[in-house]
Amino acid sequence: MTERIIAKKEGAVGWLIFNNPERRNAVSVDMWEAMPQVLEGFDADREIRMVVLAGAGDKAFVSGADISQFENQRSSKEAVQRYEEIAEAAQARLQTLDKPVLAMIRGYCLGAGVNIANVCDLRVASDDARFGIPAAKMGLGYRASSMKNLVDTVGAPYAREIMLTGRQFSAQEAKDMGLVHHVVPAADLERFTREYCAQIAANAPLTLRAAKRIVREVLKKDYDAALCKTWVRECFESEDYAEGRKAFMEKRKALFKGK
Repeated sequence: MTERIIAKKEGAVGWLIFNNPERRNAVSVDMWEAMPQVLEGFDADREIRMVVLAGAGDKAFVSGADISQFENQRSSKEAVQRYEEIAEAAQARLQTLDKPVLAMIRGYCLGAGVNIANVCDLRVASDDARFGIPAAKMGLGYRASSMKNLVDTVGAPYAREIMLTGRQFSAQEAKDMGLVHHVVPAADLERFTREYCAQIAANAPLTLRAAKRIVREVLKKDYDAALCKTWVRECFESEDYAEGRKAFMEKRKALFKGK
């Protein structure tokens, strides 16, 4: 673990905070390595229904990879391979988390920041947020998994514009291309996020899990329909489904247990 990643629990929400504000929360190798550990802890905690990613301070969500480490960490073929594997593992664990994940974005969300936010289920941004992938300005190659995630989110035309121009986009531009779900005034960002998370966390965990798994599955070229039916059946066979029906008939809010 590292002090540059803060993990905290507030009720049903687990917060993973990128804590490198002096470098606008640029992601260092130790931060990449810590992410899966934090996420495993959140995944194992049954009380946590929702995960939020955020950046420390008000300047950035994540401004990219920590360029100061490039000479040591990404200058040789072997070093590049190791770095790619570490970053890929962190993003893959985030993407496969069964609990809903939201990126709360304020300020800069660049390069690795876009990749991290893009594998979250939901993205809420302040109106002063800035997005971009400046790889072309540094001569970086972009791995196929991150490029596929980008194309899946915004489509090939916008992905081309993001990558070929390397320019920064406003929060509204990001919303227009589908990269962001909601844009709110900076002063309201945290309040909106907490209310949004409370709404999601009150829903049936098994239904949320099934929805996430099925969305991931159907994005594959040849998805497993039988597997999807299994996840749906688990919902219908759960105690929560019985509680949901009962609550509806009694005109009250359902109290789901995730089983």
